Amino acid sequence: MTKVCMLVHTHSFLDTRIFQKEAKSLQKHGYDVVMIVPRIKGKLFKVNKEPFDNELLEPTFMYEGIKIVTYDFESYKPTVEHMQEHIDAKSLAFNHPLVKLGLAEDADVYHAHEVASLFAGIGIKRQREKEGKPIKLIFDSHDLIPDPFDKKPKFIAMGKLLDDMLKEIDQLITVSPSIKAYYITKQPLLPIEILYNSPPLNKQFKARVPKDTELTVGYEGHVADNKKGSSDKIYQMTERSKSHIHDFTFKIIGGVLHGHSLDIPENVKNNISLTGWVPFENIADEMAEIDIGWIDFDDLSNSLNRSYALPNKFFSYLNNGIPVIVNKCHDMEQFIQTHQCGIVLNKQKATGDDYAEAILYLHQNRDLLKQMSINARKAMEQLYNWEKMEQRMIQMYEALLDDQPKPFYIEK
Repeated sequence: MTKVCMLVHTHSFLDTRIFQKEAKSLQKHGYDVVMIVPRIKGKLFKVNKEPFDNELLEPTFMYEGIKIVTYDFESYKPTVEHMQEHIDAKSLAFNHPLVKLGLAEDADVYHAHEVASLFAGIGIKRQREKEGKPIKLIFDSHDLIPDPFDKKPKFIAMGKLLDDMLKEIDQLITVSPSIKAYYITKQPLLPIEILYNSPPLNKQFKARVPKDTELTVGYEGHVADNKKGSSDKIYQMTERSKSHIHDFTFKIIGGVLHGHSLDIPENVKNNISLTGWVPFENIADEMAEIDIGWIDFDDLSNSLNRSYALPNKFFSYLNNGIPVIVNKCHDMEQFIQTHQCGIVLNKQKATGDDYAEAILYLHQNRDLLKQMSINARKAMEQLYNWEKMEQRMIQMYEALLDDQPKPFYIEK
């Protein structure tokens, strides 16, 4: 049985992409899957950073059939300078907890999800090469990090580091066509696969037929600052929309991170529904009463990553036949134009009132809203559901394992 070891540095072990999709899909197809994941201050944590206080305290345990091995995040926080030094010193051994635990698992494939976990994967690969037991190394780039638009010295240094590390991997996975194209300019011959952040197809989906006097706009995820999920814009949208729509609701699936609170103004409190964080498998149920999904990625002039993003929430909306309203983000704009499944505002910086205008337009054009809903669901059924991505991932793994390992040159 082929063994796959997921190397994780900053994500929750329950991360939607890593655990709920990739690990479970690999397990379903007969792979032996282990995840090496961080604890913060001795505790594992949920996707909203809430700690598991009195459970999952064992160093190693089984969770839904997948082996989970843990380490202390505080014990493995390599700096960019430290990682660059080790990458440059070709024969230097890596003496780090994530490397040691990874070597102990003796896997065939190591699948890394961040820069620091990729660094550990290279340490594992070099050691296995020395021992004459070559392995395959995958880097799963969930985002374009470091962001090329961020010119802080530490991020410029991290960009050089990642460029150097890409030379030692066997396969790259990412989440959007533009991020793939960006990596091709770095390593033209590196195999690169796109696994979209799609959920499994919602088999219980039923087309919603709201009354002409009601409308629900939804947002899934983290409500925070002005870069994405701005609470101020939510309140502005709600205030404007409720004055024109008799029964208007803004539904937030998720909310603030653990330890924070959302101070909803009195004038919109009755129009905002807040579920709190819900389990991955319950998101589709919470989407059933939403007519329009909202995404806002602000500050695009300082972030190529946000412009290129196709986030989880985008596909969650489409999976439930929910058209999307978004500001002018490159990859989401291309997708929406191709599939006619939403509205892209012709602004990189959009206000709450700008989004409210689009909401009211769709409210007044119900036939268009219905057709966009049909188009959204059709795109997911035919092309983008996780079942399609799962097939793509398994084919990628099979091709990777059929090929000879990419050798790493060891200095004598």
